[in-house]
Amino acid sequence: MTILKIFAAAAAVALFATPALASDRCKVTDPTGTPLNVRRADGKVIGALRNGSIVHVLRSGADDRGRPWSYVAYGTNGEGWVYREFISCW
Repeated sequence: MTILKIFAAAAAVALFATPALASDRCKVTDPTGTPLNVRRADGKVIGALRNGSIVHVLRSGADDRGRPWSYVAYGTNGEGWVYREFISCW
């Protein structure tokens, strides 16, 4: 995927995002074994989360290709978009 497509996808997610339930507590479960990238709305990677990291879903949406994304809060003040398929919520 090109950088331009990533930016477009992230922007589309931001446009179609819906609020999540306040109780959406999740854990990073990336099957690739690599840290899960955290992105800004423009697609730029701003961080990464290791498997087992706890995140709180603030809102969710899908990009123009139908892929699910979640805007999460993590750590003391981190926030950003992650690929929804790589987090497990309870």
